[in-house]
Amino acid sequence: MKVSRIFVIAALLTSQAFAGVPELDQARKLYNSTDFDRSLRLVQSIHDKDAAAYEMIGLDEFMLGQYKKATDALEKAIALDPKNSDYALWMGRAYGRRAETSSFITASGYASKARQYFEKAIALDPRNLDALEDLFEYNLQAPGFLGGGLDRAEAVARRIEAVSPAEGQWAQARIAEQRKQFSGAEAYFRRAADMTPHQVGRRIDLARFLARQGKFQESDLELERAQQVAPNNARLMYAEADIYIQHGRRLAEAKTLLRRYLSCSLTPDDPPRAQAQRLLARVSGA
Repeated sequence: MKVSRIFVIAALLTSQAFAGVPELDQARKLYNSTDFDRSLRLVQSIHDKDAAAYEMIGLDEFMLGQYKKATDALEKAIALDPKNSDYALWMGRAYGRRAETSSFITASGYASKARQYFEKAIALDPRNLDALEDLFEYNLQAPGFLGGGLDRAEAVARRIEAVSPAEGQWAQARIAEQRKQFSGAEAYFRRAADMTPHQVGRRIDLARFLARQGKFQESDLELERAQQVAPNNARLMYAEADIYIQHGRRLAEAKTLLRRYLSCSLTPDDPPRAQAQRLLARVSGA
């Protein structure tokens, strides 16, 4: 699963779903400000819950790490609105987390369900880029007996490129790196970044790749370019600190970045505060 995106995107909560329901509208605002506990309590208080309410419960439970409760709520949302691609996507993500956090005996079954729901989300909306990217990640990481593999990942990468050429370059970069074709991977990562000059995400991916290759000066240069595009971007602060810590470099700067990150107003798209706190504790104890 794509944790970094797992990963999570507030835009999936459509405005139509919350129209005319003040509690849901307020729950959405709380969710978007990462106050998942209050959001959950509010939406649970609604007497007559519709599909959107159960989706909101599922997302809150997901963010709180209650993955079984998330699948239970999302199952109710899907039962009420079976043609909603985003509900299937989130069900796949929740089952993916259940696979990651369960015993060896049950993990393979949950992983297979994650794949099935990603595929269902794409069948319902072939242009659902998030579902395509999550299925791509699944195929890239899962063994063949669980329905993964590079051949399947390549097929999904072509579908990603048809929806977003830049994301298609990113997917090809991931495949090339997996095959240890590092010069080709770098070229793909660079094209993905150049095709999205006003976004930091693919520039961060390039910086991470270059650091993995030991090209630290080039990695730092890409981070500087990202800072020029988004000087106070919380996601960039976290990524920069994470890259430094992963490679044992500029640790004092990494600590400063993490403290700044923890003072930011975060969204569900950003790495969780608890994750940043663990990273800060790790570098502080080094």
